[in-house]
Amino acid sequence: MGQKKREVQNKLMKGLLDLVILQFLNSNPMHGYQIISSIRKNFGVYFGPSTIYPLLNGLEEKGYIRSQWDLNNERPRKVYELTNEGQGLLNYTENTLNHICRKISNIGLSNNLVNGLNGILHRPMCSTAKNTVKK
Repeated sequence: MGQKKREVQNKLMKGLLDLVILQFLNSNPMHGYQIISSIRKNFGVYFGPSTIYPLLNGLEEKGYIRSQWDLNNERPRKVYELTNEGQGLLNYTENTLNHICRKISNIGLSNNLVNGLNGILHRPMCSTAKNTVKK
């Protein structure tokens, strides 16, 4: 059963990876390696540079994040931070996921799915109370 749980977690993480990155950058600016390390530390899933950097470039092209070079260290690093547009996307996505979680809970699906989303998002976001959704 452990392998199946890992597969589900990986699948959900891949689908929510941009949201997870925006959420990390909402806390503080980070360079790419910090993002990779934070994902691995917090979720136990490894996404390498070939996954993370193209995603960061795409988020930057869309205006959700911006970057600047930090030349104050031994090795220059590109540091990413959330823009206002990125904050708006993050808020909208979180609201949408909350709505989906409430719907899942309302139709009586397992709270394990909702709890799994909370774990992936690294904070309680999805409410499991059935009376929170208007029909």
